[in-house]
Amino acid sequence: MLELRGVTAGYLRGTPVVRGASLRVADGESVGLQGPSGCGKSTLARVAALLHRPEEGEVWLAGERVTAFRHRAPRERRTLVGVVFQQPRLASDPRLTLHGVIAEPLRAARRPRRETGERVAELSALVGLGGDLLSRRPHEVSDGQLQRACLARALAPRPRLLVCDEMTAMLDASTTASLVGVVERYRAESGAALLAVGHDRVLLRRWCDRVEEFPAVAETV
Repeated sequence: MLELRGVTAGYLRGTPVVRGASLRVADGESVGLQGPSGCGKSTLARVAALLHRPEEGEVWLAGERVTAFRHRAPRERRTLVGVVFQQPRLASDPRLTLHGVIAEPLRAARRPRRETGERVAELSALVGLGGDLLSRRPHEVSDGQLQRACLARALAPRPRLLVCDEMTAMLDASTTASLVGVVERYRAESGAALLAVGHDRVLLRRWCDRVEEFPAVAETV
C-alpha cells in the first residue's frame, strides 16, 4: 500500500530533518513507527500522507509512484490517505463547527449535501460525538472531543491508508482506547492499512502488526 524508498526530507533546502528513510506498509497491514521526540518521524509521516514533498527518494502508493504532493496531487490519490495529527486544534479550522470539520473532505469533493449529511451522521456516531456537540466550534469542546472529529474527518472519504501521527499523545487513557478501537473497527470493515507514528512503544506494540524503530529506517540528522 505504501513504500518509502530512500526518502530525504526537511523544511529548508539542504537542511534535512531525516535522510535516507525507507519503510513499507503492505495492503491491510498495521505498522508502528516508534522513535523519540524530534527525530523526524512526523516529517516522514507528512511525506507518507502526501502533505510534504521529499527532497530525494521515492514514494509509492497503491502500486504507483507519487510525483505530485499536496494540492498538486490528483484528488483520487489524495483521498487514498487519511491522516490524523497530534494537535487537533492546529489541524482544524476554528471557524467551523465539528459538523463542518468532519464534512471538509466531502465538501471539497463536491459530494451532494444529503450524502454529506448522512456520512457525517454515520461517522459522528462511530467516533462517539452525540447531542449538540456537532454544532459547537473547536474552542467549545475538549481536546478529546475535537480529536474524535478529526478522526471522523480522516475516515470520511473512506481511505485505504490511515496515517496516525501521535494521534493519542494528548489524550487520556479512556479516549485513547476509544479512538484506537474506532480505527481498528474501520480497518476490519474496510481492509485499510495503518501507519501509526508515536513514541509509546507499549501502545504501538499492542496496536500494530509490527513496529519499526526510527533509527532502523532512516539516518537522522
